[in-house]
Amino acid sequence: MEGTVLIPSGIFRQRDLSVLEAMVVYLKVERGMTYHEIAALLNRDDRTIWTCYNRAQKKRVQQ
Repeated sequence: MEGTVLIPSGIFRQRDLSVLEAMVVYLKVERGMTYHEIAALLNRDDRTIWTCYNRAQKKRVQQ
């Protein structure tokens, strides 16, 4: 099915990230998708995806 992306459940084990943050990081880093592609896939605004990714990056730096 086109437009379907399988997300491994193991990414949600990172309890320091929200579900959306974990999905965005996976799609951005592992799948190489752009913010716009992720936003379209998740039916969110591009700016929301950018914000989630940047919050997740800041959480990773703090550890």
